[in-house]
Amino acid sequence: MQRRDWEQGIFAQAMLQSGQRERLIQLTRAAIVQQTPDGRMGVVVSGGPTDTAMGGAAYAQAAQFTGEAGMQQAADRMLEWILHKAPRNSDGILCHTFEAPQMWSDGINGAPPFLAAMGHYNEALRQIEGYRKLLFNSDKKLMAHIWDDGKKQLVDPAFWGGGNGWTVAGLARVIRSLPSNRRSDREHLAEFARDVIDGCVAHQRADGLFHNVVDLPDTFVETNLAQMLAFAIYQGMSDGWLPAAYRAHASRMRTGARVRMDEHGFVQGACGAPDFDRPGISTEAQAFCVLMEAAGQKFE
Repeated sequence: MQRRDWEQGIFAQAMLQSGQRERLIQLTRAAIVQQTPDGRMGVVVSGGPTDTAMGGAAYAQAAQFTGEAGMQQAADRMLEWILHKAPRNSDGILCHTFEAPQMWSDGINGAPPFLAAMGHYNEALRQIEGYRKLLFNSDKKLMAHIWDDGKKQLVDPAFWGGGNGWTVAGLARVIRSLPSNRRSDREHLAEFARDVIDGCVAHQRADGLFHNVVDLPDTFVETNLAQMLAFAIYQGMSDGWLPAAYRAHASRMRTGARVRMDEHGFVQGACGAPDFDRPGISTEAQAFCVLMEAAGQKFE
């Protein structure tokens, strides 16, 4: 499948968490070939300032596996981009696009997991809190999609399923990276993750899936949110911040998603590439299928 920078990144993360080390190393080398002068990796098709970071933790781990100095330098250059060069708003929160000072719900799975994996815990938490302040609806327990900091308003207030999935997946990854002496931070993020999971589960269909806009049943039935949530739930139970009662929800999501895999292994009915405005297939849906299965194996 064609892979843009975030697609390359989340697929690399899937290879890391499923133990496919050689494929991870191959993906990392390919991302380095496409590294831009400013440090962003894997930019085959233009992406946003933080999309590239979705693979940062995996790329850095690949460097440790190989011991290659060039691979580590590439990951360090991308970290430098995120820390010091990428555009931000006046509060220091990273922008999701170059065209406007916007924050998207996708962003919690962008820079924060990379920052946390590289030991920049405070900055990871600051970014998460910035996105939460702008996008989280505490009544619905769901994340709106896009805030425009120039206009000081939500320009896409919809509770897009994919954005809520990116949120809980990113939170699960950051929680896992936080050291044991950051217990209060782990609990704070776990509470946030549980809220978003609960907000989504309130709208779960009988088949285990969700609508593309979570609270709008006239939008199409979408597959990938179920995989994203199931991944986060399984990882949350493994890491001790989600109780076992959530397993039933994850099992329904996993079953519903598996039904939609075709004979070629493609997860159908996901919010589809390249425009993500209709059902189809996507690299991120394939990646989250792998992530869900890798995280769920211990609960079979």
